[in-house]
Amino acid sequence: MWRIGQLARMTGVSERTLRHYDDIGLLAPAAVDGVTGYRWYGVTELSRLERIRGLQRLGLPLRLIADLLDAPEAQLRQALAETMTGIRREIATLAATAARAQDHLDAPMSILPQQAAVGPRRLRVRRTRVRHPSELAALCPAAPAALLTWLDGPPADGFTCAVTTGRAGEQLTLPARTVVRAVVPPSAGVVPAGHELFGWLRRHHLAVDGPTLEEHLVDADGRRATVLEVPVHPENRPDRSAGRSRTMST
Repeated sequence: MWRIGQLARMTGVSERTLRHYDDIGLLAPAAVDGVTGYRWYGVTELSRLERIRGLQRLGLPLRLIADLLDAPEAQLRQALAETMTGIRREIATLAATAARAQDHLDAPMSILPQQAAVGPRRLRVRRTRVRHPSELAALCPAAPAALLTWLDGPPADGFTCAVTTGRAGEQLTLPARTVVRAVVPPSAGVVPAGHELFGWLRRHHLAVDGPTLEEHLVDADGRRATVLEVPVHPENRPDRSAGRSRTMST
């Protein structure tokens, strides 16, 4: 029999960990001295401890190990398969995060685009035609309002845009869609931010899939923000909107 300190030295597990295992019912000592309170461990406990450590190295959490220590092999294999699925999911998430961070390092941007699914939205708009993107600045409505544009590249000629009007004007429904959204910081202009956003879309192989929204917002304290929102789909997906114009913010 070994006291807790001896078992700790033998296995490389701290006494604190062994006490914790006892407290949670994972590894009880073979005996406890009624006078001194010393914990004593034998070969059975040593074997159980090594199995606990082995299952930990396989990625299983303690709460699950407690249920698997004496379980049939089939149950253990099922638990390991589920754990591997979770680990692979975490690896994929970390890889995607690393790729986004590397992209930001490789192409410094003033904005941080985010992809999201949004529901349908109804707007009242007034359409107009402009000859050059430089004319859009004069059309940008005061907050809270929005500007929509129907382009997917630099215009060769004039193009149509629309300004929200409140209750009057043509009703326009934006369907449920996947969008890439970016808040333009006060230090960055809308035009440079728009170019950055569309460069980001190209690098991530996303194509424009509907009208781009340039929304001007203001909160109760009078603070203002501009949000760019571009509907997108993967470039390799068949274009459902073939034959209709699409949008690029300018």
